[in-house]
Amino acid sequence: MTRTPIRRTALWLTAVALVAGCAGSAALTAPADTDLPPPVRSVMRNGMRLIVQEHRAADIVAVYLFVGVGTRHETADQLGYAHFQEHMLFKGTDKFGPGYVDRVVEGVGGKSNAVTSFDYTTFYLILPAEATATGIQLLSDMAFRSTFAPEEIAREREVIFEEARIEQDNPRSAIVRQLYALVFAGHPYGRPVLGTRETMMAATQERLRAFNHRYYTPENMTLVVAGPVDVGAVRAMAERSFGRPNNPGFKPTPPPVPRPIGGVVKRQVDRPEQQAHLAMGWQAPKSDDPAGDAVDLLATILAGTESSRLARRLRDDERLVSSITMSYSALVGGGIVSLRADLEAKDLARVEQVVLEEITRIQESGPTEEERQLAVTKFESQHAFDTETSEGLAYAYGLAETTWNLEAELRYVERLRKITREQIRDAARRYLDRGDYARLAFVPKAGPGR
Repeated sequence: MTRTPIRRTALWLTAVALVAGCAGSAALTAPADTDLPPPVRSVMRNGMRLIVQEHRAADIVAVYLFVGVGTRHETADQLGYAHFQEHMLFKGTDKFGPGYVDRVVEGVGGKSNAVTSFDYTTFYLILPAEATATGIQLLSDMAFRSTFAPEEIAREREVIFEEARIEQDNPRSAIVRQLYALVFAGHPYGRPVLGTRETMMAATQERLRAFNHRYYTPENMTLVVAGPVDVGAVRAMAERSFGRPNNPGFKPTPPPVPRPIGGVVKRQVDRPEQQAHLAMGWQAPKSDDPAGDAVDLLATILAGTESSRLARRLRDDERLVSSITMSYSALVGGGIVSLRADLEAKDLARVEQVVLEEITRIQESGPTEEERQLAVTKFESQHAFDTETSEGLAYAYGLAETTWNLEAELRYVERLRKITREQIRDAARRYLDRGDYARLAFVPKAGPGR
């Protein structure tokens, strides 16, 4: 149920209707190569944002509730509370008990889930279109009326402990989490989303309810509905279910600025697996920084596809890795370019050397025009795949509204097409500093006689 952002979401719809209360709307021109109407964004009287996208490819509606609270909003004694909310909101309200949400959703053939990240938490329901009002009301009850029953807290605490064990036992997820701790040392982005055993044991009904009341307030929420729906009808449903007064004491919390890594930071961890794993990370632009567009293409060219530079050289030519990938994750307070490779322990130094060599090469001469075009094509294809369904559209819109800017996100791929080879080269020079990065290696633990 927990997922951290992998990369900036690519959207390409370049039209959006903007509504503030009853002040009217203004729609941009829809792009010629899409048949979707523009999404409609409005702000309810209590400050809650509503985005509605008509999408009639299927009789399915996606209802997403994004809440602007994640790991970075937690204090040291609240680590994991945002994620704990994700669990507890499915465990009963003053109107219904545990299991009710699952029974209602599955009873109409739908599905439900939730995601916690550093900057946000989102809850979503995928339902038949005729159940749209039911879905919106369910999310409202979950957000505002959850009881946080002590016996359910005890049960879900054990579920979270099991999640943490699974994350730690999986080297691919464990190395990414620990890389964030190195790149964002002393920053909330370096904290574990799942919290610690100590903070989880201290999570009581009173403390979890107080956390909920502080952050689960309309002006800190975005509701996104995508499917074969009528905008006016959805707005009326949202007003009925979410039209409660806001929290007059709520103030958004700006993220602190990450401190520089400060040189090359290296760490090696003994693990029970037979294969070694390498991760490297650099600090990168935050989500609203236009420089992130070039960084996205840069990461793709270096190791974001099967035909990327590092995949060809390290996997195909020198056969030093079985897999390698690089991605850019744009967060509200700062970003990260991360590289991960699976390899033999004896090849760790050589692979790190080759990575730095390829970074040097792109810093000196930039990518070829063919590489630039292939990277853009990848994003175009990914966009087409992501926006095929109402579910993909709703998630992408909510993520953009919560962590970036919806209108800017709608023009994302359009902007990528205009990024030049020189801009990609300059991004490599600025962000992939060969003397300022974190390097983490998981190596097989030496056994008896080894």
